[in-house]
Amino acid sequence: PYRAPAHYRHERTNVSLLIKNGEIVTAASRMRGDIFCEDETITAIGQGLTAPAGAEVIDASGKYVFPGFIDPHVHIHLPFMGTVTKDTHGTGSRAALVGGTTTYIEMLAPARQEDLMQGWRHWNELAAGNSACDYTFHIGVSKFDATTEAQLREIVQQGMTSFKVFLSYKGFFGVNDEELFRTLTLAKELGVRVTAHCENDELVAQLQAQLLAAGKTGPEWHEPSRPERVEADGTGHFATFLEITGAKGYVVHLSCEPALEAALAAKARGVDLAIECVVPHLVLDKTYAERPDFQGAKWVMSPPLRDKRNQKPLWDALAAGLIDTVATDHAPFDFAGQKEMGRGDFTKIPNGIPTIEDRVNLLYTYGVSRGSLSLERFVSAASTRAAQLFDLYPRKGTIAVGSDADLVVYDPGYRGRISASTHSMNVDYSGFEGVEIDGRPSVVTVRGQVAVRDGKFVGDPGRGKLLRRTAGR
Repeated sequence: PYRAPAHYRHERTNVSLLIKNGEIVTAASRMRGDIFCEDETITAIGQGLTAPAGAEVIDASGKYVFPGFIDPHVHIHLPFMGTVTKDTHGTGSRAALVGGTTTYIEMLAPARQEDLMQGWRHWNELAAGNSACDYTFHIGVSKFDATTEAQLREIVQQGMTSFKVFLSYKGFFGVNDEELFRTLTLAKELGVRVTAHCENDELVAQLQAQLLAAGKTGPEWHEPSRPERVEADGTGHFATFLEITGAKGYVVHLSCEPALEAALAAKARGVDLAIECVVPHLVLDKTYAERPDFQGAKWVMSPPLRDKRNQKPLWDALAAGLIDTVATDHAPFDFAGQKEMGRGDFTKIPNGIPTIEDRVNLLYTYGVSRGSLSLERFVSAASTRAAQLFDLYPRKGTIAVGSDADLVVYDPGYRGRISASTHSMNVDYSGFEGVEIDGRPSVVTVRGQVAVRDGKFVGDPGRGKLLRRTAGR
């Protein structure tokens, strides 16, 4: 077996753990074997490993063992459209763990009118000591004024090596072209990656106004107000700015074939542009948002759920490795009292579908079990590529000696259905109510400590740490 070098083998501060007889799957390999963990890290991988006295032993026979999954796009705390998301870092992190996600990257998104440094302190205070799993942040840049550059430099020095810009939500989160150029120029200098919500905010604003003036006010008009070409235009626009500045980019929640074509065209001409899709766009379509009696509001997100014809191109690109990651854009707003704020005006429906708990199971079920996604691509898209792109690898995103002991023992034989009546997210509905799943995590660990057993959180609610990163690793 592989053994840890001496600098990993120091006095144990945590109970050691041995996971035996599982099929160990990474983005690059599969093998049947054992994993031994101590002092929060993986210290040995092999066959026939034995546990010292006092170690916990988990038999993973008939199960997969995956590296802990990473969700690179979540909104735990998000003041937005006159309300605030329902999850806390406590409820959101526990739901993540139940679903197999052991690290999340939260969008730290102060509004244009707010001070970035105050936002950084506020999000830190909310998360510190309250997250059950590890976390880090994308730093939202909603304006670029006289103070922004110095603030961003300081925050990057504190280990937050990715930014977020919106080419949407004009006047609230959205940046103009000058601000986008200045943000990307600074990002290039600092070596950080810039993630972007790609739409055309002026086209959205004009289309929304036209539809409302025509009396088209229900949630079914949300998608026509931000059609596919608007997202494709925003994607191409962002790519052009990346090309001119030389910065590294990442398109979040890409939803449709025209936007995919724009992103792939940029990559083909050498633009450093990674692509993320999210689970709702892979398994749901716009007919959900067209359900009568305002029920469609539950499925209002941006970019919107699209025509079903877009799903195959996304799945194909994911299987081919052209799409890098699968995230959630988790944004939990209750239907009662929050989504209902948009009755009579779809532009006032808080955007988002709660997904952090369901991502891994849905991707496994409809990608691997019932689709053509290989286990290795599944691990890459749900864990490894996010770690590589956002300066967490190989601490996170793989199973290797010296990596953090974030592990998911996954039972492919489990069968169930998703329901708001059983989920852990602090929200009053599920966007996937009644959807079948093939498989679920049976054991999830956070740095060697068991956090989930058979769908129930059993871990330390404050175990999560803020992950400080170094750009360009």
